[in-house]
Amino acid sequence: MSSITWHGHSAFTISSEIDGRQRRLCIDPFLTPASGISADSMGPLDVVLVTHDHADHVGEAVNLCRATGAMLGAIVGTAEKLVAQGVPQEQILNGIGFNMGGTVEHAGFAVTMTPAFHSSESGCPAGYIIRTPDGLTVYHAGDTCLFSGMALWGQLYPLDVALLPIGGVFTMDAPQAALACTLLGCKSVIPMHWGTFPVLAQSTEAFKQELALRAPDCRCIDLAPGKSISFA
Repeated sequence: MSSITWHGHSAFTISSEIDGRQRRLCIDPFLTPASGISADSMGPLDVVLVTHDHADHVGEAVNLCRATGAMLGAIVGTAEKLVAQGVPQEQILNGIGFNMGGTVEHAGFAVTMTPAFHSSESGCPAGYIIRTPDGLTVYHAGDTCLFSGMALWGQLYPLDVALLPIGGVFTMDAPQAALACTLLGCKSVIPMHWGTFPVLAQSTEAFKQELALRAPDCRCIDLAPGKSISFA
């Protein structure tokens, strides 16, 4: 069984059991106060993924890697930047990071890097398709607009869950994110990157309305920060 916990903004932990041992992967660990968790209370981690180098996505990545020994996954360039900020070189997946279309594996997780259309001072912004040890397939879009290539990724990797930004201004808004669900063909979606700052959408209501129109077969999992959902 796998579970997904939303920590607010774009931060998630994905947990899965393999050979009787719990494995945990964290993405974009910008831990908001609403999540009720901090780097000190996060607990064991095997992998930390960073989509791009903006502060509201890097978050506590360096501290978590140093405290837990987790391996860091990021695009070449951003990985180098995070090494300069304190992540030990030996804790970088593939030694130097990886790149678009590449797949790395660690602790039972297989992670494929996908494009994201955004900005980043180092490397390029990215998303990730993650296959858990027990077979759940999750797409974290990172910060991005809608793009037609989402349909190809959805065909290649049938998606159980998509984690999509809906807040607008810096990323997709509600109509774009709903259409993304159509392109991706995902079974479920968890909206993210909303409510954190005043400029972003402050609720998921518009997204749920658009989703009902554009992808009615896709289930919206409307989590509050700090809450989890399990997948058998």
